[in-house]
Amino acid sequence: MKALSISFIALCLLGVSCTKKFVDTNTDPNRIDKISPGTLLNPTIYEMISFNMNRADDFTFEIMQVSLPFPSSTSGIHRLDVTEGAGNSTWSTYYRWLINIKEMREASKSAADPNYEAIAMTLNAWVYSLLTDCFGDVPMSEASRAEQQQYKPKFDTQKDIYTQILADLEAANNMFVTNRTMPYATDLLFSNSVISWKRFCNSLRLRLLLRVSKRDEMDAFTKMAEIFNNPTKYPIFTKNEEAAVVKITGVTPNISPWGRAVDFTTFQASAAFFCDQLNTLNDPRRAKWMSQAKDKDGNSLGYKGIPSGYVGGTEAQYNYTPSNKAVALVTAPMIAPIMTYGEIEFIRAELIQRGKLTGNAQTAYENAVKASMELWGATLPANYFSNAAAAYNGTLERIMLQKYFALFFVDYQQWFEYRRTGFPVLPTNDGMVNNKIVPVRFKYPVNLQIQNKENLDKAVQNMGGDNINVKVWWEK
Repeated sequence: MKALSISFIALCLLGVSCTKKFVDTNTDPNRIDKISPGTLLNPTIYEMISFNMNRADDFTFEIMQVSLPFPSSTSGIHRLDVTEGAGNSTWSTYYRWLINIKEMREASKSAADPNYEAIAMTLNAWVYSLLTDCFGDVPMSEASRAEQQQYKPKFDTQKDIYTQILADLEAANNMFVTNRTMPYATDLLFSNSVISWKRFCNSLRLRLLLRVSKRDEMDAFTKMAEIFNNPTKYPIFTKNEEAAVVKITGVTPNISPWGRAVDFTTFQASAAFFCDQLNTLNDPRRAKWMSQAKDKDGNSLGYKGIPSGYVGGTEAQYNYTPSNKAVALVTAPMIAPIMTYGEIEFIRAELIQRGKLTGNAQTAYENAVKASMELWGATLPANYFSNAAAAYNGTLERIMLQKYFALFFVDYQQWFEYRRTGFPVLPTNDGMVNNKIVPVRFKYPVNLQIQNKENLDKAVQNMGGDNINVKVWWEK
């Protein structure tokens, strides 16, 4: 994994609350025993987006054929070689920050502040959704209870987890008091705008309802239609400026998660699939996301990548310098997307395409594409949709290809949506392992065999095994 900002995390690794030192130096000494919920918010947001951007880069980009290490003689995620410990940092990091979120919610209740409590519930749903989508069944109801001597929590089923977090998001929407101010330090994400947090809460609920929409018992399409059809009760993102996107200024402590931006591109290449699809679309996002390839004499070859999963030891056949990720992506000022407005419009387009919502699917699709381009500083060409490869054609596959681009750098979302829909269709190569099948989950960390074996064994039995090809509940 590449360089990751470690402020606050070092404290967690020592086994203390991630908030303790922050609180010790930022709280009135006469009230040291009272943690304000605002104190907990920025460390949680910053460290979560730092970790998620790194995981988008070193896992999602590889498995979804956005980029790959090059040269890469053997193994590697781009060859679908997902190792036993591939999810270890995801497990430990998410649970670490879930402790902070739990403390934030408790502090909010003590302060009788419904807005911070609703924010804590929203963040909790966000992190638990990432965790369960990566592993399947995980501890939730008995997790983060070491102070109650609960060291071996049971694993909750993914169905129960989704039922709870979706209910929490609905409850949080009703808790927000938009005419009440947020009294603590300005938050990194929405600058203390309560209505912005409420929009994020409902937009996140749309994402998670769509995620479980294969499961009829969740009645997801009905609930999504209710949200889209009642913006007064359920405000959602309606433009890029409202979306959950952290602006990294470069001013300490709001600095790039990459200590050295050069590490982002060293021994890396853009993937051929990613380049080829964007070339077919003549897409202006290419210049924002990657460099142009060059031949051995330094002449431009346009945007040209390296095939994912190529046979190890055959690097010599690629006698050119391939396109690479743009270093500007991780050089402040920069953006760190959590959930974008474009994602909302793609959800709307899919629901209309499936006949679950009234409206114009083409309009929603085109709005989503335009929003994605503008988020990354590109301009939608006037003739973009005149290209048959870009025009809306009434299929889910067309929507999902563009959604794949719109989810660029958004944690694991490209992988999750591929698992949900099977799109975009990714090419295979002879260097790929796992029968050339894209893995659908991480294995549980090995240390759980010692720390919580009885509950782990029950979860593995319920899941149908602990391997990278066992589908989670919402995929079945």
